[in-house]
Amino acid sequence: MATTGVAIVGASGYAARELIRLLLNHPQVRITVATSRQDEAPRLDELHPSLARRIDLTCDAFDAGRIAERASFAFLALPHTASMAVVPALRRQGVRVIDLSADYRLTDAQVYADWYGHPHTDPEGLRTAVYGLPELFRERIPPAGLIANPGCYTSTSILALAPLVAEDLIERTGIIIDAKSGVSGAGRSPKLTYHFPECNESLSAYSVGRHRHTPEIDQVLTDLTGGRGEPVEVIFTPHLVPMDRGIFATIYAQPKRTAVEHDLIALYRSFYARSPFIRVVGHLPATKDSALTNFCDITVRVVRGRILVLACLDNLIKGAAGVAVQNLNLMLGCPEETALL
Repeated sequence: MATTGVAIVGASGYAARELIRLLLNHPQVRITVATSRQDEAPRLDELHPSLARRIDLTCDAFDAGRIAERASFAFLALPHTASMAVVPALRRQGVRVIDLSADYRLTDAQVYADWYGHPHTDPEGLRTAVYGLPELFRERIPPAGLIANPGCYTSTSILALAPLVAEDLIERTGIIIDAKSGVSGAGRSPKLTYHFPECNESLSAYSVGRHRHTPEIDQVLTDLTGGRGEPVEVIFTPHLVPMDRGIFATIYAQPKRTAVEHDLIALYRSFYARSPFIRVVGHLPATKDSALTNFCDITVRVVRGRILVLACLDNLIKGAAGVAVQNLNLMLGCPEETALL
């Protein structure tokens, strides 16, 4: 069977490690290039010892031409604001890009600058990028040349709210998202806040009222309304939990009419009937249920007239590397579940 060459640009982080691990099990893909910004050109199994004897590849410096010679697709696992510096060069070489950063998720360059504190230098890329959440935009993904891979908080929140917003069942303002993440969501670079003695045995909120994922959640949910009526606005508060991985969101929304719990569960199951990685469950989900998988677990409750949605996923897989592989599968014409089950 012929294989497709893929590149991992920015191979040193946690999401990159998960991506490599998944792609090593993909029957139609071969990792042919890895890059790192580290000067000493490390081997992948030096960056990630768990990959020893699984892949024999040394990281190169970034060179769009060399990548294009060996790969048809490039996964970018770079920090925010770094991807936009390399995407245009890759696209000029004909390489199709799946970007795991937030650089192409927002459609408005000014909104990006306001929330990320950096001007967007690739407005053409912003205009052409497709938001890579297969459960909602499956038809847009296969022909795309540039995929904006969604993040972990955003995927959890958007997937949890999409059926209610699409069916116009809730008020579009006053939606409260109380979300919690494991420490790996902060990345691999050392920072004092995520040092073990600082975060262990502690629970803390951060970026209250100003987290960068807020406009992304608003934008995608508003897109689901088809431009009818007022935009969706959420109040999003993230928290750091002393665990390695996982996202859990409890979401509160005001229904437009009397809500019935079993009808809502039926709605969610119907809405996600074609989505193999959404599990609409009757029990209260937990992060251990979805850990190390590409599943997002969702349930719905009605409490004192309010709708509560509870959702969880693995931030490194369904919130990053796993959905990136879903996007690749759709672009290649493979079954969506390939290398993920």
